[in-house]
Amino acid sequence: MVREGILSLKDFLKIGSALAGASKRLKNVSESPRLDAELLLARALDVPRSYLFAHAEEEMDDNARLRFQTSIERRIDGLPMAYITGEKEFWSMDLLVSPATLVPRPETELLVDLALRQMPRESTQRVLDLGTGSGTVALALARERPLSKIVATDISEDAVLVARENARRLNLANIEFVIGDWVTPVAARRFDIVVSNPPYISDDDPHLPQLRFEPQLALLAGHDGLDAIRRISATTAIIVESGGPIMIEHGATQAEQVADVLSNDGWRGISSTKDLAGLPRVTTAYAPE
Repeated sequence: MVREGILSLKDFLKIGSALAGASKRLKNVSESPRLDAELLLARALDVPRSYLFAHAEEEMDDNARLRFQTSIERRIDGLPMAYITGEKEFWSMDLLVSPATLVPRPETELLVDLALRQMPRESTQRVLDLGTGSGTVALALARERPLSKIVATDISEDAVLVARENARRLNLANIEFVIGDWVTPVAARRFDIVVSNPPYISDDDPHLPQLRFEPQLALLAGHDGLDAIRRISATTAIIVESGGPIMIEHGATQAEQVADVLSNDGWRGISSTKDLAGLPRVTTAYAPE
């Protein structure tokens, strides 16, 4: 039985009507319902999106209709598009994602941009990415600075498997993924730059229900959302070269608290950078010389 509010198979007879009906149903769960419908239908038919526009009157077979209906139901349930399609664009890269990794956010591109400013184009610097997830930041840096050496850690073995596959697909050889808790697996090494997009959501954040499909390990960081940042701040200075920078992405209301944490651990030259929405999103600090 098809649940109330969900399109039935008969509503998916033709491509055009299927798109129209699905777009209408997705309005309550998506900021881009038409685009979502097009992407899901193209995936169900195994065709490019452009095919849909030229074949609006074409009837779909039963298997395609069922695949499309199933994906629409999952989207209506709130499952992010990236988990349905298995991919998400970041820094002009099509990256694999899975429920073991966060869905890459556009605001994280600010972290990449700030790190690249610290890395000359012919840079051979050693960069550490803590809590890499699907590898978004590390992969972008490795691609933009091919002479550099990027090391990325994550405690989730499943996330690291996704990140390694992304590196393989992008043919990036200057990147190493290591399984472990923050700096623990690389504590004996030294790095020129450290970047991180760690968990920074408080355990009782009212927006958590909207993130229920994403890995809680990569989201939650204690009562105030700063537990992971405290850990990074306290343990990272010893592996960063003298005067080297650390850049941490955080919540839009946490800049002052993050600065206090870093300052208390001896970091210097602390500043925050705003994202395109005008919200302080990344804090940069420098290890004592």
